[in-house]
Amino acid sequence: MSAVFITGTDTGCGKTAVACALARSLRAAGKRVRVLKPIETGCAAGVAADALALAEAAGDDAPVERLCPYRFALAAAPEVAARAEGISIELARIESALARAREDADLVIVEGAGGLLVPISPGLDMAGLARRLALPVVVAARATLGTINHTLLTLEASRARDLRVLGVVVSHACATLSPADRRNLDLLLERLPVPLLGELPFGGRLFPAGFDATAFLTATGNS
Repeated sequence: MSAVFITGTDTGCGKTAVACALARSLRAAGKRVRVLKPIETGCAAGVAADALALAEAAGDDAPVERLCPYRFALAAAPEVAARAEGISIELARIESALARAREDADLVIVEGAGGLLVPISPGLDMAGLARRLALPVVVAARATLGTINHTLLTLEASRARDLRVLGVVVSHACATLSPADRRNLDLLLERLPVPLLGELPFGGRLFPAGFDATAFLTATGNS
């Protein structure tokens, strides 16, 4: 079954909002969705809030051990948070969770942590994880100042690492943009070297208008 890796231009850019909207839209189209948050940091009292939000959006009733194999208290890069607890992150554990999720889903949505170059363990970062899992990538980008540099750098890093990018989704973290931010974003959209999958409005619960679930599944091309 197909799977897709949701990454972002940086922390707090709207990855989880984009992943949840994708899950809801696929379910609304009658597709079976599973989710995986391989690593989550900043888990207060051990609660993986992002993973649980993804599961709710997807209707995924899997236990948290499959939804989020690694959960760390420290709100830091995965490698840093794992070291703080004396734990080594093992790729095999993540691969096993993905394999289980794929057993009965039309699409598994895998959400990374932070951006592509966030370290997971010595020699492995989020880009390397997406590549090792052989997953195409959707990039979540913020709408506000900084998005041109962050987004284009993320796409350049993806290309350099032979990751297949399906497109970019702009996630709006506020209801309105200043005129400067809107013009800045428009310039980015003019120069995107990959498809714009749409803009997710502030508080939006479904993928941008015009989303075709069947075409998206076909585009993942990794079933």
